[in-house]
Amino acid sequence: MTYLSSRACLAGCAVAASVILLTSCTSGSGDGKASKTPSSPASNGSQAGTGSSEKKLTKQAQAALATVHSGKMVEAGAERVADGIHTEPSLSEGKTYRLNLVCVGSGSAQLTFTPTSTGPKTKVPCDQSVVQQRITVHEPIRVDVDGAKGSTGVIAWQIDAI
Repeated sequence: MTYLSSRACLAGCAVAASVILLTSCTSGSGDGKASKTPSSPASNGSQAGTGSSEKKLTKQAQAALATVHSGKMVEAGAERVADGIHTEPSLSEGKTYRLNLVCVGSGSAQLTFTPTSTGPKTKVPCDQSVVQQRITVHEPIRVDVDGAKGSTGVIAWQIDAI
């Protein structure tokens, strides 16, 4: 009987330690310090609401891009306006492409290319309008789209070979 009692005690200690570790890991603010107040269901609900809002905005942006799709899709994606788009697409030199961008939310973003000879800087309003830019690749390029201060929402983009 003593053997089973010590095994049960050890199992109970392991469970208690796991609960304490999980609680301390999930209730912090991410700065390495313990949280002064525990997570509340209301704050977790607002995070879930933000996630569903982003999904809704992403679907709206992708639907807007689908209306102007032309040619063979080479590369595409969607990002938060705050994160921006920063990509070095694998495009064939000497070929022409169309970059389609749409921002859904509020504010605006700025499209830039490196090298700058690829295309002009272009403002992308976050009003669901599609911005199109024709680009001819002569060397590897970088596409950057950065949100203006205070802008929120989702930017979707697609590069089509034409």
